[in-house]
Amino acid sequence: MTPITLVEGRRIALSNLDKVLYPETGFTKGEVLHYYATVAGSLLAHIHDRPVSFLRYPDGPDGQLFFTKNPPPGTPDWVKTTPVPRSEDLSAEQVVVADLATLMWSANLVVEFHTPQWPAGSPAVADRLVLDLDPGAPASVVQCCAAALWLRDRLAADGLHAYAKTSGSKGMHLAVPLEPTPSEQVSAYAKQLAQEAERELPDLVVHRMAKALRPGKVFVDHSQNAAAKTTAAPYTLRARARQTVSAPVSWAEVEACRRPSDLVFLADDIPPRLERDGDLFGPLTDPDRAGRLPGTRGARP
Repeated sequence: MTPITLVEGRRIALSNLDKVLYPETGFTKGEVLHYYATVAGSLLAHIHDRPVSFLRYPDGPDGQLFFTKNPPPGTPDWVKTTPVPRSEDLSAEQVVVADLATLMWSANLVVEFHTPQWPAGSPAVADRLVLDLDPGAPASVVQCCAAALWLRDRLAADGLHAYAKTSGSKGMHLAVPLEPTPSEQVSAYAKQLAQEAERELPDLVVHRMAKALRPGKVFVDHSQNAAAKTTAAPYTLRARARQTVSAPVSWAEVEACRRPSDLVFLADDIPPRLERDGDLFGPLTDPDRAGRLPGTRGARP
């Protein structure tokens, strides 16, 4: 019999709680749900006002993975959605994970949470800039840290504050809070930044995706600033061999990184980090931290 739990007055059926989703560590679906409930306050701070895309892996990372933007079949009528028109479907909508009940319903589907750089109701008007640092073997997150430090200082020269998190996989993400700005302008600035990084650090950075260019270097992926693109949310679990998390990190941790293992964080690592450091991505939700791109006036949401 599927257990029913009551979350903020909503009845949610939780299934297969003993199912092992991460065979390498024995991490179960019940532990996935417990993790999301434990970090809900910090996770919701970053996704509660954004349309969410789900990467589902109901049989674990070794099973079928499928990415969905549309509300999944059986979505309860109390789950909030928002219009996200697409060229192939002008009436399309996506889920907004606005509260704990929706978070737990979503987590029961076994998902990674991905969001765009713009909030619900303001398609293509970004309030964040994201740079995805992806290492090409034999480069690792150690080389990503070197690139991240250069990018942090370069962004600071333009009056912009950058914050770092692990991707939960091999690389890192840098996020910058912005005054509302058209996504096209953010994309253009991010591309220029990646190109400049390549010019200044030719032995470390590439700005193009071509695989032939990437061995031993860090690909600074600027494309996720396009309005149609999404990025793994802070604190989301990832569909990897172990229950890794896309975890915010301090710049001191970035500077101190010497081995890839230095910046690998599992689900059980995150609650103690939050207790000790608070939400290191918290400034992204502070309007006073939002910067303006050089040469732009921003845009009203």
